[in-house]
Amino acid sequence: MSDILGWRKKFGIVTPSTNTVVQPECDEMRPRGVTNHISRMFIPDDPVRSDADFNELIRRIDVALEDAIDSVMTCRPDHLVLGISSESIWGGGLEPSRRIAERIRERAGDIPVAQAADSLKAALRVHGIKRRISVITPYFPVADAHIREYAQAIGFDVARTRHLCCPGPVEIAFTTPEQLRDALLAVDGDEVEAIVQFGANVAFGRQAAEAERWLGKPVVAVNVATYWHALRSAGIPDTVVGYGSLLERF
Repeated sequence: MSDILGWRKKFGIVTPSTNTVVQPECDEMRPRGVTNHISRMFIPDDPVRSDADFNELIRRIDVALEDAIDSVMTCRPDHLVLGISSESIWGGGLEPSRRIAERIRERAGDIPVAQAADSLKAALRVHGIKRRISVITPYFPVADAHIREYAQAIGFDVARTRHLCCPGPVEIAFTTPEQLRDALLAVDGDEVEAIVQFGANVAFGRQAAEAERWLGKPVVAVNVATYWHALRSAGIPDTVVGYGSLLERF
């Protein structure tokens, strides 16, 4: 017997308690027969005014991982999706994502996991990107070194970054299309092969799809890349319209 609604796959999606974007974006990308089940990593809604505050935010997210995994595993998901991008690359190339995968295995057993570090690498490779990318984020400048080290570890150089310095975890979801358009234009250039967006609480999936058309190059939204990677890793080949080339072509 299988789950009546999730007869193809059940995805357990872990995201911070302050995040209001991961759940609706993943639900819009969900093919028939796949169901999403959200588990919240509790963090306080404290203001973020500096690099030090942002580092503390990442620390709080990190320590909340195990409890959220324990909670979502009670619905017996087939696949886990980590709906937080910064934790996956914070602290040294690919090593943070490896540590997270090991922590999840210790807690949940040998269950497939989709997280930003692996998903963005796969997305860039399937697009045929060779070397140079730019990055936009809602983070503070402290993120820059982590992002560049991660990009180097997967074989890419970062041409430009734009960090929007959102004043709190909930406020990340207030980022406007105009702010994102301006950020895209600021980091673009003839030498830039693709633009990558970090920040799972930024509502960027549909705008990234539009930007691909007017920039004429891949624009990779982190939530789209992570959900796409989960679907394809789970053997779900369905095309999803409206969220860009990853879900429409690959």
